[in-house]
Amino acid sequence: MAYKKKKSSNNTKNSSKILTYIAWFLAFVAIGMSAIVGGYYAGYEDAKKELSAQTQLEKEKRLHAIQKLEELSVQEEKKKDEISRLQEVLKKESVQKYSGASHEYDDVAVVLPPKRAPREVKEIYKKPKLAIIIDDIAVRSHIQAIKSLELPLTMSFLPPSAQHPNSAKLAAKEDFYMVHLPMEAQNFSAEEPNTLRINDSQQKIMQRIRDLKVLFPKAEYINNHTGSKFTADELAMNRLILALNANKISFIDSRTTAQTKVPKVLKNYGLRYVARDIFLDHEMEKDAIKKQIKKAIKLAKTHGSAIAIGHPHANTIMALHESKSLFDEVELVYINQLY
Repeated sequence: MAYKKKKSSNNTKNSSKILTYIAWFLAFVAIGMSAIVGGYYAGYEDAKKELSAQTQLEKEKRLHAIQKLEELSVQEEKKKDEISRLQEVLKKESVQKYSGASHEYDDVAVVLPPKRAPREVKEIYKKPKLAIIIDDIAVRSHIQAIKSLELPLTMSFLPPSAQHPNSAKLAAKEDFYMVHLPMEAQNFSAEEPNTLRINDSQQKIMQRIRDLKVLFPKAEYINNHTGSKFTADELAMNRLILALNANKISFIDSRTTAQTKVPKVLKNYGLRYVARDIFLDHEMEKDAIKKQIKKAIKLAKTHGSAIAIGHPHANTIMALHESKSLFDEVELVYINQLY
């Protein structure tokens, strides 16, 4: 009996060990399965998240592309509106029928306008500046055409006359402007009233400038309208600069003659010589004007600054409009921001 009990006990122990081994085995199997299942679900969740992120990215790309197309469409519509607005303004006779820049130096024997003043080449550290003056501003359509461009262009107003009696009143509405002073030319058949002449006395010139200061109280700069004879006369220019200094007005030489005495006179007064570098519309074809605009930008980049002069006729306005992207190469400024 004792042997049987001992044998039974051993069998029980062996069975217990087997069950323990089985239990451990099943536990390991369960852990392994859990790991596999957990890894599967973890991978599934990661994949799900990655797919969701990719879907969101694709969605954002599509939205960005749609927004870009909408922006381009808006820009295109804006350009069409600008061109349409310009065309409406340019339909007006006072803007379309215009003689161009050739009247400024007014000598039919001259094939090309007088060259720009000699200047040194400067090394550029900052963005070069370009000032564009639009001469002969006299009527509302001129102002509308220029403002339609949405560019910082300096308007130079002709003094009032029977042909354009409201020029001073129109200028009064502007924050900044110049006066385009008629001065005697060598040869010019369409002289403005009250044109300054080389034989005018100091008193007459002084009174003329005082009258202009009353008409254009905000005027700080004057440039010459025609004036190829006047600016070439040293005594006449001395009288004018004296009158301008008395009224705190600076003179900008439109450089309508290569014989200009303005540099010498200004130097005698201890003043800086400021002059036109280039005419934009000596030739009135639009493509020719656009070439001149490129030259003006090149001059500004070479010398650090440049002054261009144009006139308010249709081709000049359209050439400026079509050259807007070129002005990114320079800082387009009003004349009072140039120096």
